[in-house]
Amino acid sequence: MLDLRFIRENPDAVRRACEVKRHAADIDQLLELDQAWRDATSRADQIRALVKSASKEIGGLMKAGKRDEAEAKKAEVAAAKSQLEEIERTEGETRAEIDDLLLRIPNLPHADVKAGPEETCNEEVHRWGEPRTFDFKPRDHVEIAESLGLIDFKRAAKLAGSGFACFTGLGAKLERALIGWMIDMHVERHGYREVSTPFIVTSEVMVGTGQLPKFAEDMYHVPKEDFWLIPTAEVPVTNLHRGEILSADDLPIKYVAHTPCFRSEAGSYGKDVRGLSRVHQFDKVEMVNFTTPETSWDQLETLRREAEEVLEALGLHYRTLRLSTEGMTFASAMTYDLEVWAPGAKRFYEVSSASCYADFQARRAGIRFRRTSESKPEFVHTLNASGLALPRLVIALLETYQRGDGTVEVPEPLRHRLGADALRPE
Repeated sequence: MLDLRFIRENPDAVRRACEVKRHAADIDQLLELDQAWRDATSRADQIRALVKSASKEIGGLMKAGKRDEAEAKKAEVAAAKSQLEEIERTEGETRAEIDDLLLRIPNLPHADVKAGPEETCNEEVHRWGEPRTFDFKPRDHVEIAESLGLIDFKRAAKLAGSGFACFTGLGAKLERALIGWMIDMHVERHGYREVSTPFIVTSEVMVGTGQLPKFAEDMYHVPKEDFWLIPTAEVPVTNLHRGEILSADDLPIKYVAHTPCFRSEAGSYGKDVRGLSRVHQFDKVEMVNFTTPETSWDQLETLRREAEEVLEALGLHYRTLRLSTEGMTFASAMTYDLEVWAPGAKRFYEVSSASCYADFQARRAGIRFRRTSESKPEFVHTLNASGLALPRLVIALLETYQRGDGTVEVPEPLRHRLGADALRPE
């Protein structure tokens, strides 16, 4: 969340952020509530001082034998305490309204982020490789996967409805090989520490990374225990240090995790939903960083490169976009999307988003650090990137490496894990 004092001092900048990110938030109401809360707090402090002073006077009056004056002063104190209770109740209710509004205000975009819609304002900042050409008509991933027995969409639908996939045989082994290879790459080459977290979390954890309260309809909720199925490993991994004060000597902290991800994607109907392109459950390898404010933007560039190296190692043509304000998430200050080319579908698919949140998530989750043992705690900056998401990566692999005889070449980095140089019918 944003600092209330910052909003108080920079209301126009916050209004602008809401406008360019297309997230409605009533800043005027927030400022009115803030003023009412500060007035109530000031009045409550005055009454507490009056009560304290009057209480001391009562003792003196009693010692001096001035019983009537003491009784009158006691009545004055009782009235003041009754008034204080009412003010404190109003103060608490007002603060609760303020806190709720603060959770609904988006992060400010970085100055380098273009304002406007994705279609016209996303910026391509990097492109690698060339689209593969074929001497035969390339098929899309659904045709390839079904012909080789890699994915069973019909039986997955029988289990959970549309928007789910069941990897089978070499398809399941391919998925597992990709996950293990990517995690090993980030641990061994990029210096990450692997973690394995719960796949369900509390509401407080979802609030910490910005999914709640605004985006509840896009997630799966377990109301009996008030648990949520995670939409990404970013949620539990970022909250690993929830409520902690870290040491600057330990930063940056870099975690990598593999989890399933669950997204109901309310409002996505009518979009491209063929095969693996948009599913409600998928696997993803996620990188999460904690760092100091002065290093976070350089760290974002590093994080982006760490994700790009996965695609380059697999020999997949891709482009990197810096998203415009309307393409970014609620919590992000800057985001790069990595989009991989799928020649069968003849389009780019997003396989990673690398984002810096500045201190937005850290304020919500209470994650701070000290520069020295005597220093005042400061909020860390958090970042994350997919490294990578599986479904669309599988789309690109199958469509890029397909052969005219119906088989699919296995990229060199995966061959030892699969024990094969090609995917063939079993």
